[in-house]
Amino acid sequence: MPGRHENERGFNMKRIGVLTSGGDAPGMNACVRAVVRMGAYKGFEVFGIERGYDGLIAGDIKQLGPRDVSGTIQRGGTFLRTARSEAFQTKDGFRRAVDMLENFKIEGLVVIGGNGSLTGALGLKKAGVKVVGLPGTIDNDLAYTDYTIGFDTAVNTALYAISNVRDTSAAHERVTIIEVMGRECGDIAVYSGLTGGAEIILVPEEPVDLGEICRTLIESRNKGKASSIIVKAEGVDIDSNTLDDEITKRTGLDVKVAILGYIQRGGTPTASDRMLASILGAKAVELLDEGISGVAVGTVGGDVVWPELGKALKMKKKTVAPLFDLAKILAL
Repeated sequence: MPGRHENERGFNMKRIGVLTSGGDAPGMNACVRAVVRMGAYKGFEVFGIERGYDGLIAGDIKQLGPRDVSGTIQRGGTFLRTARSEAFQTKDGFRRAVDMLENFKIEGLVVIGGNGSLTGALGLKKAGVKVVGLPGTIDNDLAYTDYTIGFDTAVNTALYAISNVRDTSAAHERVTIIEVMGRECGDIAVYSGLTGGAEIILVPEEPVDLGEICRTLIESRNKGKASSIIVKAEGVDIDSNTLDDEITKRTGLDVKVAILGYIQRGGTPTASDRMLASILGAKAVELLDEGISGVAVGTVGGDVVWPELGKALKMKKKTVAPLFDLAKILAL
């Protein structure tokens, strides 16, 4: 019979590592917790790597047990800390990262992060490292999975802000532009705008028509609407303050701008993000235990999936058009 970590092909693994990389996202701690505790259940020694790929290069690595992750599931951010590593993108830095895994005898690695982080994981795979990628980013811009860890919390944070701003916007009879995160993907804007009842939603995937925006605002006013909310993703190709000036110039309406910024990355993760993070973190360890690596784990239609890393990163994001169009209809 094969041993605890030995499959029919003779695969054997004793030590695994976990790191968080790139922008932080609520739920990353819950994901690390799941990796550590499932790892302990499976009999692995689990090592936490601090500050992402930078920490891997520097050897900022420590062993973690079940008690080390107590009290972390409800915390935002990442207790392992994170960074965007320029050094990892160099030949010497990358080589040192691979060597450091060998120095610590880490035979499997779980990488939690966004597109750049999983691209780094793909590089490690090509170098012979047994790696599994998990989608940790508030932008929800990884096409291979329906949702990414942190997205639901970011949407709820934005929704809370929209609800609060709507009160003061109505009191002053003004238009408020609320800028949310999303450089290339407008999912936060669409989901928070639709559920927040925004009159207009602007996303990077759709062209901006200033004339249509101004006409919609005027028509809303003529129908008796005292105020309007515009939810705009940061990646839209017109600056929020420029948009403010243009609307005021063309309509005479009172317009204010509220940029939410990094507040969307913080805060206690929602139940949905904790659940997703726990399921994916545990599955990553199970796959390594079964000798499966070089994959990205996510969910599609409620089912857990693990396509090959390279294939996952090449997938194209589904269009936001259906929800975008629905938001327009419901804002009438």
